[in-house]
Parts: sequence; structure tokens; C-alpha cells
Amino acid sequence: MSKSKILTLWTPEGRNDDDIPVLRKKSTEVKVPYDKETIEIIKTLVESFLERDDAVGLSAPQIGINRRVIVFRNKGFDQEPKKRNKNDFEVLVNPRITQSRGELVTMAEGCLSCPDIQVDVARFPEIKVRAFDATQEKVNKRYLDFVARIIQHEIDHLDGKLIVDYEGSMYYPKEKQQFFEKLFKA
Repeated sequence: MSKSKILTLWTPEGRNDDDIPVLRKKSTEVKVPYDKETIEIIKTLVESFLERDDAVGLSAPQIGINRRVIVFRNKGFDQEPKKRNKNDFEVLVNPRITQSRGELVTMAEGCLSCPDIQVDVARFPEIKVRAFDATQEKVNKRYLDFVARIIQHEIDHLDGKLIVDYEGSMYYPKEKQQFFEKLFKA
């Protein structure tokens, strides 16, 4: 089975002008109770996430759907990705961070939509989120550390923000230095 297409800001050839408008657009909330379209969006996002072993989180805009839905791994980060089960990840629909606590922690982050780079991003180590889950149950939950970072990263996608929008240091392979210098000067 081939992997679902992940939208990216660039390709090996340069700027990806087809995907950029989707990735940069603020996503709209989905209706609750869920209609058939929302149920299909959740199913598609979860399937896209589970078929990848290189993702700890995925947002609907990354697969071309501008709706406020994310999926992320919540435990088992040291296990083989192929051994995931439904208890290893969560879906949040219309997520909203209602509280952020602690001193910002800076860490290098990668992103499927920004291939081959990492950027230092400062995030809160503790957040409280309100949302709905995949079964339409209300979620009002506290998340810590790495999982809190993943959620903040995925919610950024829902608002059209990506790691390249942060002021932190950027890291990329030396052999791609010329490509990225040209890309970011454009």
C-alpha cells in the first residue's frame, strides 16, 4: 500500500506552490454532532497517520483537508511504530488550548510538511486542551512534556503555522545547504 500524500512547502525542485495555500490556510471547525463528512475525515486522517512510521502526529491540513482535526501518538515512543494500537494515539477534533503552564522549553522539531529540516521551537511543557475525541466525547485534558509539544505543533498546522515560522535555529543536511539558502531567500 502506498502512503497518503503529505502536503509540503517544498519539493526537491523548489517551492511547492500547489500545497502552500492549503498548509497556510486557517482550518475551519467541524460540526458536532459529527456528520458523515466529519466521520470520513477522522477515518482518513487516522489511516494516513497509521500507515506512516515517521510521524508522531498529523493534522488534517497536511493531507489536504482544512478542518480542525489532529491525531497524535500519546505513548509508546520507544516501541516499533508498526506495533501501534488504538490506545497508543488520540484524535482531537476542534482542539483548543485553554491553559499553558511552565517555562518555555526549546527543542529541535521536524515536520513532514517541511522535509529535511529541523527548527528550534520553544513550547510550553504543560497544556490543557478542550476538544472532542473520535467518538464525539468531550475532552478536557492536561498533556505534559513531549505529548504537549506534539499537540502544540499539530494545532499550529490548524492555524496555518509551520516550524519555519519560528525564529529558532534551522538545521538541514550540509549537502542541501545551497537548496535551502536559495529557498529561504526567495
